[in-house]
Order: sequence, then structure tokens, then C-alpha cells
Amino acid sequence: MKQWQLFYAFLKVGLLGYGGGPSSIPLVHKEVVERYKWLSNDEFADILALGNTLPGPIATKMAGYIGYRVAGLIGMVNAVLASIVPTILLMIILLTSLTSFKDLDWVKGMTKAVVPVVGVMLAVLTWEFFENARKGLNWGKAILLTIISLVLLEFLQVHPGIVIAILLGVAIARKDHKQRKGATS
Repeated sequence: MKQWQLFYAFLKVGLLGYGGGPSSIPLVHKEVVERYKWLSNDEFADILALGNTLPGPIATKMAGYIGYRVAGLIGMVNAVLASIVPTILLMIILLTSLTSFKDLDWVKGMTKAVVPVVGVMLAVLTWEFFENARKGLNWGKAILLTIISLVLLEFLQVHPGIVIAILLGVAIARKDHKQRKGATS
């Protein structure tokens, strides 16, 4: 049963994730966190952060890891195939027929309409992650970390993996410092 649920969850992501990896992230979140409850919000955020630091498409990396975590090696293969086979089939079908339809107004409108929808989906997911950070830290620290991350990523063009490593290092150092401070008092 779990294999079927895994296949169905990632098949939906593969079919409905129009627009690439960023558009599929909220869909994966909806399936694995909200519907099947295989992961918590924090675990999903960790997987997303790690997946973004590695090369390759985010949807298949997340499918592979989540599939492995939920149902082992067979689950990994199942989830990856479920997420990529629809795309492969749709590419073959669409690319053979799209050349005759690409200049139609409704096709142009459909491709333009996807951008704001994906933007809103990502904004909602970002807000949920920010809310989780606020609960764990507080408003001030969450805003400060958001601003620091924004500056490092967007203005200084630091690789996301390096930003995550820096923040993880700071968190570990703070935790270690608190533990040593608690042991001496």
C-alpha cells in the first residue's frame, strides 16, 4: 500500500508540476507533509535545503530521498520513476505537436499565466518556512537570518550550499556553547 501511495503522490507531482522544479516543490510538500504525513515541516525544509545545494533537478532529488526514506530502495526507484515518466511522455507528445500550436494566442497565454501561479505557490511555501523559523527562533532572529541570507544569496552571489553551511555552523557552535555553559554552571 505504501508503494502505491508513494507512486501516486509523485505521479501527481510529475503530472502537475508544470514549470519545472520550483513549481513542483509546493506539490511535493502538499503530498508528503500534509496528505501522507511522511515528513514534518522541519524535515521537509531540511530536505529542500540540502536538495538545493546539490546539482540536478530538485524534484527528482526530493523524490529519490523521500522514496528511500519512506520505503527503502524500491521506494526510491518507485518515486523517481513516478516523477519523471510523466514528464518524459508529455515532452514527447507536446514537442511533436507544439510546433503546430505554439503561435496560437491561448498557448501563449497559458505559458504566461503559469509564472504568477508558481510565484504565489512559492510565496506561500516561503511564508510557511518563515513561520516555522519564527516559532523556533523569534521574530527578530528570523528576520535577521532572512536578511542575512538574502544579502548573501542575491547581492553577494554566495552559493546556497555555503550559506547553509555557515548557518549550520553558527547553529552548532551556539548549541555547543550553550551546552558547555550549562555544564559549568
